Amino acid sequence: MKKLVLSEIHENLGGKMVDFAGFYMPVQYEGVKIEHNNIRENVGVFDVSHMGEFIVIGDEAEALIQKTTSNDVSLLKDGQVQYSCIPNNEGGIVDDLLIYRFSKTKFLLVVNASNINKDWEWLNSKNDTSAVLQNVSDEWSLFAVQGPNSTKVLSKLTEIDLGAMK
Repeated sequence: MKKLVLSEIHENLGGKMVDFAGFYMPVQYEGVKIEHNNIRENVGVFDVSHMGEFIVIGDEAEALIQKTTSNDVSLLKDGQVQYSCIPNNEGGIVDDLLIYRFSKTKFLLVVNASNINKDWEWLNSKNDTSAVLQNVSDEWSLFAVQGPNSTKVLSKLTEIDLGAMK
């Protein structure tokens, strides 16, 4: 079982640790209902480091993503994210994912933990472009900050006007 970078901290904070898609990670602390209500009314931080992260770079990065996902990635501007899916050859879905555009030649794909290897193999098998895929899943940690006070909390960590973001 893979451990998250913060697994020991999660344990020390009383996280209920379980095997989730091969990752040793917390599923709750004080209880699902309490945590759910806190996030709906305040803010919560989720360690989603178990998710898969693929970098796609090169002049044909956008073309590869356009070819292998179902949404129109050409609509994204730098700094935007798009929910999409990876369709298979039979009209089914390999996985759903988030596509982050850093620039016209650099994207981040965030895929589900249980599908990292399958998605990696699928995308590579469909890559007949000059785009380069990098699997950085074991090198990155991800955190999701959610709730009505998330902007207020995150604003303390950056000079970017988060309130102006859409």
